[in-house]
Amino acid sequence: MFIAYAVVGILLALVLSASAFLTFTANDKITGNMAKVGVPDSWLPRLAALKALGAVGLLIGLGVPLIGAAAAAGVVLYFIGAVVAHVRAKDHEMAPAVVLALIAVAALVLRLLSA
Repeated sequence: MFIAYAVVGILLALVLSASAFLTFTANDKITGNMAKVGVPDSWLPRLAALKALGAVGLLIGLGVPLIGAAAAAGVVLYFIGAVVAHVRAKDHEMAPAVVLALIAVAALVLRLLSA
């Protein structure tokens, strides 16, 4: 199970890192989607920091199972929040948030099973 967690965790960390970078640099595609669902611009640095911390936690979780599980749980909650924001805004372009939430759930389950 550890190898499966390592693969899923590293890939999820890469996606989170890229998303955090694009959010920090105010990429129009990312920030435009966030604005469309009602996320204020003042929240963008905090949300980018959460994604970056999630990525770091997943990588640290390769060696420290508790941190990996906590990071994966945090990422699950982050993307559940993203899905809720899409639903509340009646925005049906939520596939990326749903997929990332499911991948984060997989990372959490795999980390718990491999501990």
